[in-house]
Amino acid sequence: MEEDKLEHQKKNLIERLGVLLEKKHQLAPLAARIVSTLVMNGQMGVTFDELVNDLCASKSTISTHLENLQTTKKIRYFTKPGDRKRYFVINPDLTLEMIDETVAAWRNEQELQEEILQYKQQRNKIRKENQEPLFNLEFHENLLIFLEESTAAITKLKAQIIKKSDKNELT
Repeated sequence: MEEDKLEHQKKNLIERLGVLLEKKHQLAPLAARIVSTLVMNGQMGVTFDELVNDLCASKSTISTHLENLQTTKKIRYFTKPGDRKRYFVINPDLTLEMIDETVAAWRNEQELQEEILQYKQQRNKIRKENQEPLFNLEFHENLLIFLEESTAAITKLKAQIIKKSDKNELT
């Protein structure tokens, strides 16, 4: 019973993650479900036949999306000795690339928000002494703190991922 409940939860998570990946990374719906299926199956990998069965899609459609996902280096495959099947997994570098994209976007946002804050500070400064400030600067100050702290946290996560992957390559 517990196994059935977990399998149902896994299918629900695959669908929800697939929707997120569609929107965030502009993936086709089935490609997003393939990636989310691989995420939810971990390092053991998923075979072509399992993808066809689990996603209820034609072999040709699955094949086309697998080729595209491999070409864009989002996924890769491995084989097992004595087994002719290919086992598909997420490309370990994908997470690092996604972190880099996120950090770049946050840094661009931070630069823009710093310029906006400077502008508003200057506008507030030239107001007459008895006038209320034109802008409340608290939001921008807090947003800049958030972007700085978030960037630092995700950069730390990236370093941990790299350290762990380097350790795994040595063992």
